[in-house]
Amino acid sequence: MPVITCIDDLKRLYERRVPRMFFDYAESGSWTEQTFRENTSDFDQIRLRQRVAVDMSGRSTATQMIGQDVSLPVALAPVGLTGMQHADGEIKAARAAEAFGVPFTLSTMSINSIEDVAEATTKPFWFQLYTMKDQDYLRRLIERAKAAKCSALVITLDLQILGQRHKDLKNGLSAPPKLTPATIANLMTKWRWGIGMLGAKRRHFGNVVGHVEGISDAADLGAWTAEQFDPTLDWGKIAAIKEMWGGPVILKGILDADDAKMALQVGADAIVVSNHGGRQLDGAISSIKALPSILDAVGDQVEVHLDSGIRSGQDILKAVAMGAKGTYIGRSFIYGLGAMGQAGVTKALEVLHKEFDTSMALCGRRNVAELDRSILMIPEDFEGRWQ
Repeated sequence: MPVITCIDDLKRLYERRVPRMFFDYAESGSWTEQTFRENTSDFDQIRLRQRVAVDMSGRSTATQMIGQDVSLPVALAPVGLTGMQHADGEIKAARAAEAFGVPFTLSTMSINSIEDVAEATTKPFWFQLYTMKDQDYLRRLIERAKAAKCSALVITLDLQILGQRHKDLKNGLSAPPKLTPATIANLMTKWRWGIGMLGAKRRHFGNVVGHVEGISDAADLGAWTAEQFDPTLDWGKIAAIKEMWGGPVILKGILDADDAKMALQVGADAIVVSNHGGRQLDGAISSIKALPSILDAVGDQVEVHLDSGIRSGQDILKAVAMGAKGTYIGRSFIYGLGAMGQAGVTKALEVLHKEFDTSMALCGRRNVAELDRSILMIPEDFEGRWQ
C-alpha cells in the first residue's frame, strides 16, 4: 500500500485508477460549481483554538448518531453509482464502515442492491430513499429496506428536479459505460478497474433492474430514471413516507431554517444540512455556513447532522464543535474506494479519525461531549450579511 497521509493522497490515486466519467461524476458540481468549491473552502475560514497543559490521556472519539453507537461522528453518505467506482463498491464500502464502527448509507441509485449489501454485512445499514412518481415501486422499495433490517431511512429532499452537471453530459455518463471511441481509449488505461469489473456482481442499478417492469437495458433504465424523480414532493408526502417506514427517519437536504422547522413538525429523528455536495442548486450557501442558523432554529429538538465538504478530521471537528451531532462523507470515502477498494475506504476512515483525534486533543478536549464553540474562532461575518 502506498503511503497515505491525507484524503488528497487517495484522491490522486483515485483519479489515476478510475475511468474519467466516474471520476468526473464524483468530482463535480452543477453549473459553475461555485457551491461545490465553497463547501470545502468555507471550512478554511474557521480557526481552531489551541490549548496546552491539559491532560490529553484517555481520549475517545466515540459518540452516537440517532441513538446508534459510532466510533467517530461520521456516516458514509449515500452515493449513486458507487459500484462503478470499484467492483462491488457498495458491498466493500459497507464492510469497511461496519468494521470501523460507523454507519453506511446505501443509495437508491446504487449498483449493488439492498439485498446484496444485507447479505454481505452483519449489522444494519441505513437506506437512502429518492421519492419516485411510481408509488408501487416506492412502497416495494421501502418494504425491501425493512426486510433487510435497515436501521434508518434517509429521505433525500433536494432532488425533485435534477441539477445539470456539465461533465456528466459531456462524458455520456451511464452504467455500464457506453463504448464510444473516447470511452474505450480511456478504459484501456484503467486495466485494474476493468479486471475488477469483469468479476463484479452487478453493473446496472441493482435496486431498479429486475424490480420495475419493462426495464432490461441501460436505455430503458435511463429513460425511466429521468422521468421518475417526483417534483410534487411536499411535507405531506414526507409525513406519509415516514408513517409507511415506521422507524427512524433522517431528512437530508435541509439548507434553510424554515425548512428545518418544518422537518421538526413531520417528526424527523435527524436532519442533514446539505446542498447535495454542490450538485443541485449552484449558488446556494455552503453547508457549514448554513449550519449555525439551522441550529439556532431547532435547538436540541432534533439531531442536526452536516453533509457536503468534509475532507479532513479537522472539518469534522469544526462541524461537531459548532453543534452538529454527526457528519457525512461522500467523496472522501469514494476516493479511497476507487483508489484501493475496501482497504481504501478503511484508510480514508483511519486518516479522518487520526486527524480528528489529534486535533481534538490539541484543542484541549478528550471526548466528543466536550466539544463546543469555545474551541473555534469563527469570523464575525462568517454567515454573511444578506439583504
